[in-house]
Formats: sequence, C-alpha cells, structure tokens
Amino acid sequence: MKDIKSKIEYIKNNIMTIAKNVERNPEDILLLGVTKTVDVNVIQEAIESGITEVGENKPQELQRKYDVIGDKVKWHQIGSLQTNKVKYIIDKVTLIHSLDRISLAEEIQKRAELCDLNIECLVQVNISGEETKHGLKKNEVEGFIRECSKRFDRIKIVGMMTMAPFDADDNEIRKVFKGLKDLSEYILTLGIKGVEMRELSMGMSQDYKIAIEEGATIVRIGTSIFGSRNK
Repeated sequence: MKDIKSKIEYIKNNIMTIAKNVERNPEDILLLGVTKTVDVNVIQEAIESGITEVGENKPQELQRKYDVIGDKVKWHQIGSLQTNKVKYIIDKVTLIHSLDRISLAEEIQKRAELCDLNIECLVQVNISGEETKHGLKKNEVEGFIRECSKRFDRIKIVGMMTMAPFDADDNEIRKVFKGLKDLSEYILTLGIKGVEMRELSMGMSQDYKIAIEEGATIVRIGTSIFGSRNK
C-alpha cells in the first residue's frame, strides 16, 4: 500500500504526462488536495509531501483545521457555501469555488468589506444539468457574472468550477468539461469589468485525466491521496 508521499508523487507525474500529451504546461495545473474528513496530522503529512493548497467542503472544518495548521498551506472552500457560514472562512481562504447565487455574493461582499479584503471566487456551474448538483445553469451564468461585476467590488471572479456526473462514461464527462471551457472562453470575450477566466476547477480522482485534457487548471484530488472516506 502506497504512503501519502508516494501517492502525491504518482499523481504529480500523471499530471505532467497528461499535460505534455496535450501540449500544456504542467505548471499551469494545480493539484488541490481535498481534505474532507482528513485529520490534521494527515494533512500535515501531505503538506510535508508536497501539497501546497488544500480544499475543504465544510467551512467550520476549514476553520478548525486552519486554527492548527495556519498558513503553512493555502486554503480553498470547495463545497456548497451557506451564507451564515461565510464568516468562518472569509479571512482564511485563497479561493472560493462555489459562488452560485446573489444572496451568497451579498454576504461575501459584506464580510469582505468588514475585513477589508478582496475575495477571489469561482462561479459554480451545473453544466451536466443534474438536479442533485449545485451551481448555476449554463444560460444563467452571463447574467449572474454581469450583476456581480456591477454590484460587488470586493468579489473578484477569476474562473469557474463544475463537477461531472459520478457514474457517467468518458464521453459524457468530456462533454461536461469541454462545456465549461467553452463557456469560460465565451465569458472572456464579453470583457466584463474585473472578471478573469484564468481558472477552471474541474476533475477529481476518477476523472482528472479528462479534465486536464479539456483545460482544467485546478484538479481536486481527495480519494487518490487520502483513500476512501465517509461523506
């Protein structure tokens, strides 16, 4: 059984190979360690083994772990974010992956003003259209981004995030990831003030190869580093 360091090295080598095969620079792709339910000591081991940025699903878990680990690593909020939980993570995160509604944008703006911070966010898009998934529908994204640009000067939209259906075949997964890439390129052509499309957060342990081939800049890897976990 591989230890965490070996697993991380294996994934990094995979990322390098996949990127080079599609003529991308491997350095443009971030391996984000997903630390949901992972104990602090295990996260410390991952950091010592080369993980520089981690993603948490639950804000209070992020806060709890941050209180121990601090800024030894950069923190991402990757799970759905309730408005009443923004206060726990606003001054701790490098990036919020799950901006998907105006009420959340309003709360991020309010908390960012109180802390005198600018907060980088990704717009979460439900490309697959699954009812069980969070995120904006594809046809809602442009209007949402335009409104955020006009109203929320503390929010810096720097890209988008999506999830592929867990049990889909490779063709369907590729269609989802390509759909997000195409949408990001379209948004970029609009020249909306303060909006960048430099990040595409897509791909997890089971499908990061396809995600990289379709333009992912952040792959969210948990199981392949830390093993299977309870939700």
